[in-house]
Amino acid sequence: MRHILVERLKQCRKEKGYTQLQAAIYCDITEKTYQNYELMTREPKIEILIRIADLYNVTIDYLVGRTDSK
Repeated sequence: MRHILVERLKQCRKEKGYTQLQAAIYCDITEKTYQNYELMTREPKIEILIRIADLYNVTIDYLVGRTDSK
């Protein structure tokens, strides 16, 4: 799951054309925290995962690899 989350976070961000800073601002976290999610040195709490899913207009299930349907 962790590997899939990392890849999908990066993929979704790049598809939307956002920087890590822009994603972090939307999620009300620091850029470093967002970077840590993409590096998987930290896992996002569910509240942040919801914000990220909303930002990228995908489901949490998609982000964590439970489905391939966005």
